[in-house]
Amino acid sequence: MKTSKYIYSFMLAVALAFAGCSDFLDSEDNSNIAGDNFYQTEDDFRAATAPLYNKVWFDFNDKFYYGLGDGRGFNLCATTSNYIYPFADLTETGLTGPLVSAWGSLYNIVQQTNKIINGIKGNSSNSEEVKNPYIAEARFMRGVAYSYLAMLWGNVIINEDTDELVANPIVNTSPVSDVYEFAMRDLEFAAKYLPEVSSAAGRVNKYSAFGMLSRVYLTYAGYSSNPNSATRNQDYLDLAKKAALKVIENRNFELMTDYADLFMIDNNNNSETLFALQWVSNGTYGECNTIQDYFACESAITGNDRAWGGYVFAQPDVIWEYEKGDKRRQPTWMAYGDHYPEIQKANGGYTCEKKASGTVSGIYCKKYVCGSSKDNAKITSGSTPINTYMLRLAEVYLIYAEAILGNNPSTDDADAMEYFNKVRKRAGLEPQNSITYEDIRRERRLELCLEGQYWYDLVRRAYYKQQEVLNYITGQDRGTAIPVVWDADTQTLKRDEDSDETKRAIGDIDSSIFLLPYPESETVQNPLLKADPVPYAFKEDRITDLFN
Repeated sequence: MKTSKYIYSFMLAVALAFAGCSDFLDSEDNSNIAGDNFYQTEDDFRAATAPLYNKVWFDFNDKFYYGLGDGRGFNLCATTSNYIYPFADLTETGLTGPLVSAWGSLYNIVQQTNKIINGIKGNSSNSEEVKNPYIAEARFMRGVAYSYLAMLWGNVIINEDTDELVANPIVNTSPVSDVYEFAMRDLEFAAKYLPEVSSAAGRVNKYSAFGMLSRVYLTYAGYSSNPNSATRNQDYLDLAKKAALKVIENRNFELMTDYADLFMIDNNNNSETLFALQWVSNGTYGECNTIQDYFACESAITGNDRAWGGYVFAQPDVIWEYEKGDKRRQPTWMAYGDHYPEIQKANGGYTCEKKASGTVSGIYCKKYVCGSSKDNAKITSGSTPINTYMLRLAEVYLIYAEAILGNNPSTDDADAMEYFNKVRKRAGLEPQNSITYEDIRRERRLELCLEGQYWYDLVRRAYYKQQEVLNYITGQDRGTAIPVVWDADTQTLKRDEDSDETKRAIGDIDSSIFLLPYPESETVQNPLLKADPVPYAFKEDRITDLFN
């Protein structure tokens, strides 16, 4: 896993973490960071955990976050963008750039959190009461990283000691069930020992951990040796419900009133945020959010040449899922005639006048597109400090509803309907009286579109209804480009009857698509990645008193 690179980058990340302007990323003196004299004080602990909110996630966020989540989920069409089309076409390999970068980023998080955890544990001058919240913060990040590794690659290496791995990098993977167990132990520790209220804006708290646990419990509920069991483990469904309810009952969290406000820079760390990556205003490469560069459809938006989204479109497949009047469409997707007052403010706002028809939808990405430095002084070329959402309250509401639905074909449970309909109400849609899994699937897709989640929704379902998901993906007919045209007057995407369909080669649609190939460079360095996994020897028991 190229661990020497990760260890070096750990100290580099700590040394650079405080160059920016966010609430906690620039508040510490890092002049004395060194192995021998670090991890001595609470200020050291606070400084060490700060880079876990941006730098270590950069290569995951830069292209893979949406390339995999929305490209492979078939929300995005980008036939010339090699950070999206290999995933959408199901043709990625162990050499696909964003895949390699994401693996490195996730293991960078693992190795850096290991150094932090072991460094703080080795400190003898502070009490457990002082140390545990910072250990919990690092374990939260490690648990999230392992939850992604489990869903993406399945059997992976579990490691708690960076130095040990440096000494012997040729090691076996552990089975995916153990990887989930490890992630849950980390997140359960975080839920127990993180503070009730964040120590600074943007830092996680115990409800961040409960929210992430609700997602992981829901996912693991469906996992078994039979991917077509058609049933989920009720104990884990109950845990998902309980963890989600912990968040829901905390009145410090509430939905933003206006969905579009979620994606304004000035609303970073709002009342809906449970975990978000924290990017630095006017930041340098590695500490800023680059998504706007890849999503903005023209330089008139960014004020510079970093606007590479002119050939990145919405798949017709996702636009056709929106109900009439859904307020989420325009803040998510930019279509001809859409007006955005927050962009080109000096000119009274920006109206999209780019129009395309034929085999692409002509509907561009809007989420994470914020404008130029003239619109917001926190923006510079290639640097947009809008947070990247990793988990927000609306998703927890939908997790709660799905956990209540459980293995039933439908539910009209009052609690499930209350929180499912809160999400719909904000979107301007009529409430429903009952829901099925299909209702939740569609609602999650549209609520979290361009937030890197939809492919994981399909993987979660494929753990216990794999053939259903394979049929769904086959039905998307990914190899056919359907000619469409946007009608701005009726706000509908219509099939263009004057144009012909075109074909595109895609990969085989079979069970193999639910796991990514290991990076080729990693299998060369560690041939045991492809060997049979070895059960992990856990060093602690699960925490069992979180919901007492």
